[in-house]
Amino acid sequence: MRSKKNIVTLSKKVILGTVYRSTGSWYKVVAGGKIINCRIQGKLRLDNIKSTNPVVVGDKVIVKEDASTAKNEGLIIQIKPRENYIVRKSVNLSKQTHIIAANIDHAFLLITFNNPTTSSLFIDRFLVTAEAYKIKSTLVFNKTDTFDSEIKSKIKEMSKIYENIGYNCIKISALKLQNINKLNELINSKVCMFSGHSGVGKTTLINVLSPGLKLRTSSISEQHQQGQHTTTFAEMFDLGNGAKLIDTPGIKGFGLVDMEKNEISKYFPEFNKVSDKCKFKNCLHVNEPSCGVKNAIDLNEISSSRYNSYIQLLEDDKIYRNS
Repeated sequence: MRSKKNIVTLSKKVILGTVYRSTGSWYKVVAGGKIINCRIQGKLRLDNIKSTNPVVVGDKVIVKEDASTAKNEGLIIQIKPRENYIVRKSVNLSKQTHIIAANIDHAFLLITFNNPTTSSLFIDRFLVTAEAYKIKSTLVFNKTDTFDSEIKSKIKEMSKIYENIGYNCIKISALKLQNINKLNELINSKVCMFSGHSGVGKTTLINVLSPGLKLRTSSISEQHQQGQHTTTFAEMFDLGNGAKLIDTPGIKGFGLVDMEKNEISKYFPEFNKVSDKCKFKNCLHVNEPSCGVKNAIDLNEISSSRYNSYIQLLEDDKIYRNS
């Protein structure tokens, strides 16, 4: 039975809104067509919330406006149930988690091969997490105007791997406006999250998609002539085509959260297609005999890079659970 202390009685001073910006202490909430700068009710930090950030961008929240001030301030008194969210291990506190954003229709992972380099393992960590929370994902290869023939060949090979699994891949250049129209079609009227390492061009891309925002980027890279990302907190922006874009801080690492070792393989779609051929129902696809997944790798039906990522995730699971 729900505790009486968690039941909110709506009144003229209480309103439903959406969190657009989170700085850790103050939250920008859009509610009833206006912006309300909010703090959170103290007990929200303790009520069944294990994350380092109890309120995140994309959250639907109940806000109690402060009628005693003309500064449009208020208090977040309740978080509505989330449809989904993207979560990872906290950088500084390995036993805690950090929710990046909530209520996402489509997640876009920006990938670059130079300035900076995005590894296959990082991509797979992100996709596994998105699969776990049933969030559609697209891989966006940015800065294609800087790629030489060798890198273009690598992108073609990598795109083929992920497209064969079922993931959409798109190659863009925010600087040269390559395939920006295709990206606009994908984000139309959806709540979308842009993620990736610092410097992959998330903020620059949002400026291209909506020039009126004029988001700040740092000094231009001499080698690639593209503004470098300076986002230090997540923030949502409204675009003219009805899309809502969540720009996130650059992520160095992406640790999985609350996954048992025998659960991880379920979030590799290509594994699921052949796992029924495994001799054992609880097969981990490591040392077991007659493994359908390992047989598919031998037949080049499953990418060895994806399998290597899977093995690394199993090892990471041990590390995090022993930390």
